[in-house]
Amino acid sequence: MASKADIEWFKTTFWHRIAPALQGTVFDPDMLVAIASQETGYLWSPMRKKGLSADEIVRLCCGDTLDDDKGRKAFPKNFDELAAHPRGDEMFQVARRALLEMAEHVPGFGFAQNRPKKFCRGFGVFQLDLQFFKQDPDYFLNRKYETFENTLDRAVRELKSCLKKRNLENAESISDFEFCTLAITYNTGRFRPNKGLRQGHFDGTKYYGEHIRDYLAIARSFPDPGSGSAPPVEGKANITREYIPKATGPHMRVETLESNLRMRSEPEVSVPLSRNVFVELPDGWPVRAITGEVVNGFIEVEAALNDAIYRGFCSQKYLIKAGGPEDPPGPIEEPGLDLEIPAVYMPHAVGSVTKRTENAGAHSLNEAGMPTRTGTTPDELRADIDRIIGYLNPGDSRHKRYWPRSGLTFCNIYAHDFCLLSGVYLPRVWWSEKGLLAFAKGNTPVPRYGDTIREMRANDLFRWLRDFGPQSGWRRAISATELQDFANLGAVCIIIARRKVEGRSGHVSVVVPETNTHQAKRLPGGEVSSLLQSQAGSSNFNYSNGKSMWWTSPRFAEFAMWYSN
Repeated sequence: MASKADIEWFKTTFWHRIAPALQGTVFDPDMLVAIASQETGYLWSPMRKKGLSADEIVRLCCGDTLDDDKGRKAFPKNFDELAAHPRGDEMFQVARRALLEMAEHVPGFGFAQNRPKKFCRGFGVFQLDLQFFKQDPDYFLNRKYETFENTLDRAVRELKSCLKKRNLENAESISDFEFCTLAITYNTGRFRPNKGLRQGHFDGTKYYGEHIRDYLAIARSFPDPGSGSAPPVEGKANITREYIPKATGPHMRVETLESNLRMRSEPEVSVPLSRNVFVELPDGWPVRAITGEVVNGFIEVEAALNDAIYRGFCSQKYLIKAGGPEDPPGPIEEPGLDLEIPAVYMPHAVGSVTKRTENAGAHSLNEAGMPTRTGTTPDELRADIDRIIGYLNPGDSRHKRYWPRSGLTFCNIYAHDFCLLSGVYLPRVWWSEKGLLAFAKGNTPVPRYGDTIREMRANDLFRWLRDFGPQSGWRRAISATELQDFANLGAVCIIIARRKVEGRSGHVSVVVPETNTHQAKRLPGGEVSSLLQSQAGSSNFNYSNGKSMWWTSPRFAEFAMWYSN
């Protein structure tokens, strides 16, 4: 298994040989680094530590040994089937030699000498399987896989064929998640959407798709050679998101004059009203029509909102064409807030400790020895989050800080504590109007409860995330599926809903990484219908996929999904 240091070595060593081969494709070098890390990292990791040259390592990257069928369905199932095929004896000699030469440098293959029918079936850094011997015997017999450019070329060709299988052959770009689905297809020949990334070879810990996701995130965390970018940041997930706008229609503006405008997944009003609503746009917000065509009284548009670009249907009657001085042609942009407002916490008295076992107040948790999020790889970050959940343990009734009492619930406090330990700011208290006015005048107010700061409940947090969250590193996710993917990489993720009736409790829930024991629910098409969550509230739990799409309940005015690296 490739370590973080191994992946950095491979990226640094082969980057300039990979990049030219990907010109004009939707792939980038990090994607191929991830494939190599999964396919042969267990081979080149020990070899590079022994000091072998890069070209010698490439030559020796043959694995996936075989001598009998053991359930294999592809050709060759075993030694006898290979030997019976035209030029099969010759191929066996090549595959046997490849195994013995590799075994001299990689621990765990000492058995090869004593099993004379044992041979390799995977060839090259990116592992072309021996089943392709029937179509291209010369590639194997002439040992073309021993040259990096040849094995890379075959990998890219196979990935392009996977694009067709995934109906992505005409895509201008692909997301990291889409690449992971291609990698699963590369491994198994198909991708089943309802299983997410939990498919492909399972090594007892993770599936092939999950490994690719993690290796890709690690590869992206290292700067491209010569770029001068920063190295990985401790305690931060590496989230890469690229969205190329597709709208080519007229620029428009929302004009409701009294409320937000709902963006829907289909051009129809749903029953209940909020079922197909996934975001609400403020009055006056800029959008751009995909084509400008009206469908059932709706226009399909794109809109940028808090670092996310949404695409959906809005009612035609609440959209007007832009074009005045205040609406110049150009890309979709959203208004910004120039004034930086600092984070604030309720001051503790000297020596005082706020505990999980005590009823909640305005103070943040400050017990000794609290776990934090310090990892730099997805595995490490997920382990950190699991420790934080286990420590806060909202499902333990002894932790009165989160346990419901006297009609009160504390989802906001659990979310705050979770974010606090994860190194992300989500306020327990925030500046009052008086405090904000002081900042606007260039002053720095002293935090005083009931004067310059006030407590924040779920409805307040909803508005804070919209207005101030981006300043503190919060970004919007465009779907439950995307949010769960980011959580699985170790990012801090929440879903929050504001109540229609002011004064009634909204709700905020932490979205957490999936495990072999706990998973989100997915629809047949692969979309997440119920996120894996951890929460306090009317019901408290450490892990649950809860009620599907609770955030679309008619009792909520609107909802939003947020993440922070």
